[in-house]
Amino acid sequence: MNADIEEAIRAGGGVVRRRDHPQLIHQLDRLRGSGRLVSLLPGHLCRPEQEKDWNVRVLAGLSWAGPDASLTRYAAARLTFWPECINDQISLVRPGGCPRPQKNWPVMRARVPPEFLARAGGVPKTCPAYTAVELIPDVGGDVIDRALRSRMASLQEMWDAFATMPQRAGNNERRRLLQDSRDRPWSELERAGHRLFRKHHLTGWTTNSPVSTRTRSWSVDVLFRRQRVIVEFDGYDFHSDHDAFELDRRRRNELELAGYLVLNFTWAHVRDDPAWVIGWIRLALEARRTQQH
Repeated sequence: MNADIEEAIRAGGGVVRRRDHPQLIHQLDRLRGSGRLVSLLPGHLCRPEQEKDWNVRVLAGLSWAGPDASLTRYAAARLTFWPECINDQISLVRPGGCPRPQKNWPVMRARVPPEFLARAGGVPKTCPAYTAVELIPDVGGDVIDRALRSRMASLQEMWDAFATMPQRAGNNERRRLLQDSRDRPWSELERAGHRLFRKHHLTGWTTNSPVSTRTRSWSVDVLFRRQRVIVEFDGYDFHSDHDAFELDRRRRNELELAGYLVLNFTWAHVRDDPAWVIGWIRLALEARRTQQH
């Protein structure tokens, strides 16, 4: 492989677009015929060992789809609020006509308002709020919770993004779960807990509220501020390593010594015995009212 082709591949981030190098077309075709280059997409070549490299595929997809294309859905999520996402599909969106469809390279025709597009590291993509709303029918409320936890998107921004998607398939589910997120849950367990509170008409509570102790301010899942009662929803994902376990014990001790009553509930409690959960919360609130009087 001569130096000019090596440089073209390097300059393209691992991808060489055939039409950009008319003087090298015959050499590129020979290298493809010999298997030293492979075709990722029409007119877009890379080394065989980079054919499955996600970043190379992103660059190839954007180049193939056109200059007004942006990453969306899982690809945009991986580059913003969901870096650990294992879905490696590269979906694209563009306002005009789409190139001839290629298997496993979906391109959606839609005009995304400029305020919902972002560019970082030269890669255009839909912003976290728009991306999360796009994925709701596939992922459910978890994608909303992930975006909120990342602090890269607010619920209002997601509602604003939703307003730009009229008559889109899946909008009933998007609307339902955005409405269900009005108390800003950070996990499916919190979402279920909030739903339970509303069903049983519990009032006077706020979510993800800061509570100060002698050493620092802690964010708690649910706070009944007037009665100084805290409800924590303990999902395994957030308490699954030694450091998290140690921090939780320190956190609980500091909150208790600061005068708060802390109640902890798990998925099994909320799912299998919701009456018990509500009953204990009501008992705690009533006990605190009695103490305050």
